[in-house]
Amino acid sequence: MNNYHVVKYVGHFGFIKPWTSVRDSEVFSQQFLTPSMIAGIERKLFPELLKMPFDIFKIKRHRLSYTQMAAQQEQIQPRGWNSRRVGNKNAAVREYSILVRSILLYPVLHLAFERQEDALNAFSQHICLARNEDILLPEELIEVTIDAFDNDEERFSGYELMFEQNDSSILVGFNRFDHGQPMYGWLKVLGHPVKSTK
Repeated sequence: MNNYHVVKYVGHFGFIKPWTSVRDSEVFSQQFLTPSMIAGIERKLFPELLKMPFDIFKIKRHRLSYTQMAAQQEQIQPRGWNSRRVGNKNAAVREYSILVRSILLYPVLHLAFERQEDALNAFSQHICLARNEDILLPEELIEVTIDAFDNDEERFSGYELMFEQNDSSILVGFNRFDHGQPMYGWLKVLGHPVKSTK
């Protein structure tokens, strides 16, 4: 098969939960989708896959771009408790901290399928990246060559985590769908993933 059936999804906001939490300024994990996230999107589109063991069956490739990232502050509490003297008694307290996380503005996600019927099914539904209130809607369904998907910077620029382990791969999280197995990939960047206009 030399062609992909590509569904283009667009939205106003998109949140990707950083797997590195407080250290995301070093990894920038809010800019790419991990294997477990793609598997989650796939299972939303094809609920019959919920019974299958972890793998990615229908989504062959993807590409994500956006116009900018907007920093948001989030108040958190750690899991552990600290002991502190309050008045003349000892008390167990959980301190508050502030994290800065980002949301993608005007994200565009291309999902590539080998089978047209899978693409048509995906085109009839909405998706979310990692937070169900940030809905992406299907805008376009096109058939393109694999070469075009790999090289056409005008239509398909963006970030794509290639799900394979090699010398360029980085650890991108631990897969909760697969008994906490480490996930690896290397980042393919085509064109200009951060758009100047929406």
